[in-house]
Amino acid sequence: MLGFEVIAETARGGRRGRLQTAHGTVETPAFMPVGTYGTVRGLTPAQLLEAHVSMILCNAYHLALRPGAETIKRLGGLHRFMGWRGPILTDSGGYQLFSLAARVKLDERGAVFRSHLDGDEYELTPERAVDVQRQLGVDIGMLFDVLVSVPGDRRAAAEAAARTVRWAERSRRHAPDSGATAFFAIMQGGLFDELRAENAASLAALDFPGYAVGGLSVGEERAETMRMAEFAVGLLPTEKPRYMMGMGAPRDLVELCGWGYDLFDCVIPTRNGRNGTLFTRTGEISIRNAAHALDERPVDDACDCYTCRTFSRAYLHHLAKRGEMLAATLATLHNVRFYQTLMEEIRAALAADEYERFAAEFFSTYGGTAHELG
Repeated sequence: MLGFEVIAETARGGRRGRLQTAHGTVETPAFMPVGTYGTVRGLTPAQLLEAHVSMILCNAYHLALRPGAETIKRLGGLHRFMGWRGPILTDSGGYQLFSLAARVKLDERGAVFRSHLDGDEYELTPERAVDVQRQLGVDIGMLFDVLVSVPGDRRAAAEAAARTVRWAERSRRHAPDSGATAFFAIMQGGLFDELRAENAASLAALDFPGYAVGGLSVGEERAETMRMAEFAVGLLPTEKPRYMMGMGAPRDLVELCGWGYDLFDCVIPTRNGRNGTLFTRTGEISIRNAAHALDERPVDDACDCYTCRTFSRAYLHHLAKRGEMLAATLATLHNVRFYQTLMEEIRAALAADEYERFAAEFFSTYGGTAHELG
């Protein structure tokens, strides 16, 4: 049910592609807004479409806890449940269990944990993660993997990478063909080149429809993150979609797309919007700042979103200071559209083989070089 083709490629490996799913085509590189609980907070599906969003990310772990994967299946699947007709990718829950480490008992079989909602005990195994995402009926599901809290700890990284491969093998045996949901494997290996290379080779031999890089941007220095991100992408199969998990600052996206990643997700545009931080081509602004109280300009003169076409910074400042719900909606709508516009420009630059010029102009406008902004 999943198809992928590379349409254009640069000398450095950046690529323009097209991902075909049962619920529509995704032009890549693509950024997926995060809809953890089956909603991108503050926005309706119609507003997401207006912002040119083609694909969203939800979280199978959270949805399995509430309202439950069986419930969603009974109600017609996640697309129908949340009123979104486009493609959906779900994370299996590895990162969430990593962040709830104090509640989790991890062994070779899987993870046993107590729900943060009601304290009930649950077990998540590689097989169960596959079953849950199939019940949700999503286009792409992620395999259950193992993260480490200190990616610079070689022993921990080696153990996590090895277990991730064993779990991927179990997932493959449990679901020998992808069916309606295509499953992506997740590369681990911390900050160690040889571990990443071994892990990537083992996962590639299992021939999954796509691959992701995980276990980065979890507390290490940004320079280490970006060095490994550039190294890791070259280890993944070139004919399959390549997904960088959880990274999505604008400066990160411009660098990562230049190296050949195809899919991204991050909470930054939506979370920042709810907190009153908005993106512009010259950087971020805090709309709560008093400097915007009498500013009649839109957030960004170059933006075509409903927020920028209709409202002034002064009005958004007023809403934010009053704590109005509309403040979060309008700010989130702008940020999501800003991200989609950035991805459209990235795709155009890749297709025209003008990516180095585009990236240089972006960083000169956004402020400094990518690494100086770290």
